[in-house]
Amino acid sequence: MTVHFIGAGPGAADLITLRGRDLIASCPVCLYAGSLVPEALLSHCPEGARIVNTAPMDLDAIIAECVTAHAAGQDVARLHSGDLSVWSAMGEQMARLKAEDIPVSVTPGVPAFAAAAAALESELTLPGVAQSLVLTRTSGRASAMPEGETLDNFARTGATLAIHLSIHRLDAVVGELIPHYGADCPVAVVFRATWPDEAVIRGTLATIEAAMTDTINRTALILVGPALAGETDVRSALYSSHYDRRYRPQSADSPFSSLTGDDA
Repeated sequence: MTVHFIGAGPGAADLITLRGRDLIASCPVCLYAGSLVPEALLSHCPEGARIVNTAPMDLDAIIAECVTAHAAGQDVARLHSGDLSVWSAMGEQMARLKAEDIPVSVTPGVPAFAAAAAALESELTLPGVAQSLVLTRTSGRASAMPEGETLDNFARTGATLAIHLSIHRLDAVVGELIPHYGADCPVAVVFRATWPDEAVIRGTLATIEAAMTDTINRTALILVGPALAGETDVRSALYSSHYDRRYRPQSADSPFSSLTGDDA
């Protein structure tokens, strides 16, 4: 028996991996975060499966369901929205399950920032503009931020910021970022990426607050950074005709002929 943690993706029912879909279909028990996981995914559950919405449950109740399934020798599909590597609370569940000697597995999912970037048709890292993406959030009731992990500190890098779980503090986010990025820096707010009611609001740090609507008060991602403009005069060497790489070797006098390893 195994508890399979499965990243259910950002919202659209078809944005789940084949592995995730097949695991759901093989498990007689399915625990899903009903507030964020689309019910359409439950159509993959086998007939007669025990399906439990964990949204109103605490950690003890969730673990109790897994312990009961373990005693019955039944695999569990544990569905979380997005990808499990960030803000999923998977870690605390796994610690409890391992203490019970219950085997676990992890299947990744499409993260919210990737779905938001797709909605924007944007690359979040552009040569000469930004080559780093920071996934962060602001302090909330469930989890405080460590002392050094502030928007002020991250903004000093000039990287593209993907700010989760913070739409209710948009005014504070804007106030902290303008001194570093400038008032004209592009911003996008993506509400419920890939869901039927997906909404995208674009603006700048100076205009984004006025562009918002009252209906977008949760489940929205804030993206900030110059790369969102999609403009750069710098091109990567990757597709240059002069770029020497293992699949497209160039002459010894190529300006890129000395690159090796990951650069090649």
